[in-house]
Amino acid sequence: MSLLPIVKWPDPRLTAICAPVAEGEDLSGLIANMLETMYDAPGRGLAAPQVGVLKRLFVMDVDWKDGARNPIVMVNPDILWRATETAEGEEGCLSIPGVTTPVTRPTEIRVRWYDAENAVNEQCFDGFAARCIQHEYDHLDGRVTFDHLSPEMRHTAQQHYLSQKEANA
Repeated sequence: MSLLPIVKWPDPRLTAICAPVAEGEDLSGLIANMLETMYDAPGRGLAAPQVGVLKRLFVMDVDWKDGARNPIVMVNPDILWRATETAEGEEGCLSIPGVTTPVTRPTEIRVRWYDAENAVNEQCFDGFAARCIQHEYDHLDGRVTFDHLSPEMRHTAQQHYLSQKEANA
């Protein structure tokens, strides 16, 4: 396993719509490297475009910082249902380090996906897990947290990030 470089905003790969993973495609190396990269970052989710791979795949582990590791691999995920109830929460992103933005999302979702062994799964998620899935799913559709902000808030957040990035260079 090895760490992968995390793509940083405004890299155009973060705005690309990802292609579905082909049936039978061997993802074992990529998945292992993505998990190692996510844990090292340290993050709770990491989508393939964040490591420069434009495929519909992400890894997540929402509880590992509070206990044992319990990674979930979602290949070609599909959000089948979203609750009408929403909640706002601050979201950070490994591709936009040092910036959190308020994002309103459905509080519960139902997802169908393939796991690392190519088995079909379908499950409802709520709370932070639902938020994390929706955040990573956005990456597969070329969206980042800035895309959830009003034009004024987006401009302010982007300028803050760019000035912070420039100061750290």
